[in-house]
Amino acid sequence: MSQDAAGDATTEGDLRNTGMSLKHDREWDYELERIIDEIEEKDAKKVGLQFPEGLKRRGPAVADDLRELAPDDVTFMLSGQPCYGACDLDTFLMRRTDVFVHFGHSPMKNSEKIIYVPLFSNVDVFPMMEDALEELPEDDVGLVTTAQHMNLFPEMKEWLQEKGYEVHTRKGDDRLTNEGQVLGCNYASADIDADQVLYVGGGKFHPLGLAMEHPDKKVVIADPVNNVVTVADTEKFMKQRYGAVHRAMDAEKWGVIFCTKIGQGRWEMAEKIVEENDNAYLITMDEVTPDRLRNFDMDAFVNTGCPRITTDDGPQFHKPMLTPGEYEIAVGHEPLDSLEFDTFHGTW
Repeated sequence: MSQDAAGDATTEGDLRNTGMSLKHDREWDYELERIIDEIEEKDAKKVGLQFPEGLKRRGPAVADDLRELAPDDVTFMLSGQPCYGACDLDTFLMRRTDVFVHFGHSPMKNSEKIIYVPLFSNVDVFPMMEDALEELPEDDVGLVTTAQHMNLFPEMKEWLQEKGYEVHTRKGDDRLTNEGQVLGCNYASADIDADQVLYVGGGKFHPLGLAMEHPDKKVVIADPVNNVVTVADTEKFMKQRYGAVHRAMDAEKWGVIFCTKIGQGRWEMAEKIVEENDNAYLITMDEVTPDRLRNFDMDAFVNTGCPRITTDDGPQFHKPMLTPGEYEIAVGHEPLDSLEFDTFHGTW
């Protein structure tokens, strides 16, 4: 996801619009004792700390707390690189530390060197789940949530069962750590035998992606951060994507973006597009932003990295920015009605 999505330039559905990042910050458990135990066990001297965008301001305070607990010869370093998920590790800092602590996300791939601290939210999810029942008339329901609320997932499931629902859950592919977990790029946990799905979490992007990925399902959003219940409506989102595809249909020169972030690269996909199109040019980047692409004289771009670069920030780019599937439509390889949400599977 691009840096330009931060701050006031966020788009509807972006989690960072919700205030979730800092509203309950004081109550979050940074698992300092577990980190110190790992440092002492590995006799670590250099420790890297990486926070997601909304929690970077807490970084110095967490480092101070760790300094109080750690041996005097341990050095703590903060990553200033943008971070939007467990796929977005600061590999430069990680290679230069003995222990690397990644806050705010669940593991995408286990490593002896990396400590994942998920930072579970202390928001009470059940009042909004209660309100959501009016939108869930059938007896069967699927249940999904994000990493921030996974600590309550068993209780959520039991609560729904006590209300008389047959609750369907599953663990998705290897990109997902937990049963019932969804990411902004992966909704495999919603591949369940139910026509309605309850998403518990902040923001609209995740449930919109889920509704796009599973158009046959009714996706009900119980948002305990903004205290609202809504039903995912993909119409506005689909119009935006169809508009981008139409604008790109006359494109002659294509910039094919390969993201060098450790968990976001789809090299074979990017390579295939370039091999099959003489007017396509491979562009490698770590952080994909509108400003960085403005100097390239292209008619359109296709992004093989994080899907949220395209869907969240697409309107900010000076030329159409498409997903690989949308590119296939724009160049005439696939029909217009095949448009679907771009999802990311597997780990690095």
